[in-house]
Amino acid sequence: MSDAAMTQPPFSLRLIVDKDALAANWRALDALSGAANAGAAVKANAYGLGVQTCVPVLRDAGCVMFFVAHWSEVAGVIAHVPGHQVAVLHGVLTEADCAYARTTGAVPVVNSLEQAGLWQASGGGRCHLMVDTGMNRLGIAQSEAGDPAIAALQIDILMSHLARADETTAMNRMQAELLQEAADSIPHQRISLANSAGIALGAGFAFDMTRPGLALYGGVPHAGLTDSIRPVAQVEAQLLQTRNLAPGEGVGYNSAFIANTHIRIGTVSIGYADGFLRSRGPDNALWSDGRRLAILGKVSMDMVVVDLSAAPDLRAGDWVSVPWNIADAAQQTGLSPYEMLTVIGARLRQD
Repeated sequence: MSDAAMTQPPFSLRLIVDKDALAANWRALDALSGAANAGAAVKANAYGLGVQTCVPVLRDAGCVMFFVAHWSEVAGVIAHVPGHQVAVLHGVLTEADCAYARTTGAVPVVNSLEQAGLWQASGGGRCHLMVDTGMNRLGIAQSEAGDPAIAALQIDILMSHLARADETTAMNRMQAELLQEAADSIPHQRISLANSAGIALGAGFAFDMTRPGLALYGGVPHAGLTDSIRPVAQVEAQLLQTRNLAPGEGVGYNSAFIANTHIRIGTVSIGYADGFLRSRGPDNALWSDGRRLAILGKVSMDMVVVDLSAAPDLRAGDWVSVPWNIADAAQQTGLSPYEMLTVIGARLRQD
């Protein structure tokens, strides 16, 4: 047996990332950003699709600014881009955070006067600053813009976050105006406000840099992006076993499905531990060459059972398609597209 065969385990699940679509989505969002440059939110393991897969694609497409939430996410990104191109949205809470920032070159997004003081006490230097303009999540208050702790910072990107960019509301314009007011009193190099949906709101929200996330990975959070965004993620799973049910026999936990006729079924190697949550089971299906394989009973941790009536040729070892088109609300069954991506389990092979 070769060394490769011994070290590379076989997989019964696979996550296929369309790299061309990912690159095309970034280029489209960059173009829609007008004079502004588009960065890329790659937090949460590139929204579940894999930093090691997505960051090189985005880098080669032209992206030079990457946003993560946690310091623990930095190492995976700087394996592909220089540390100074990585911004950490949660900022610095401890001296250890500051030390790690200096070691890696990653740049903190300061979110409070306390964080500003901590960063300066550790030596200061380049940072970004979040200003709260209505999200009430992270960022300094407008009233704190003139504080000496803020004046002491060496701010590159002055940013805020739109709370309702996917809606038509006056709050969007108000947030843009509040950010501009802060920019008038806080020294900085660049301004950033728009997320994916914010890009669709137009040039008045782009400023110097946009921060797309969901739309990079195939989500369409605003109707204005419908014609620009391509699907990126495809999930496939293998059939583990097939069997015949007689009338009256049940499937899975609590026999949530009971056959009322003779039926051929298949057990598929995917479950809620892989991100295919129980809420996606009822009235939904997997697919094989355009043939609908209705889900029967409850989704288990590692398996789901499907009706093979439409695909009598399928056998154990064959692959079936697992719907993961995050732009299709009919498949979400109560899950947001963000959840559909970020719950993708670690067992899916990232090709």
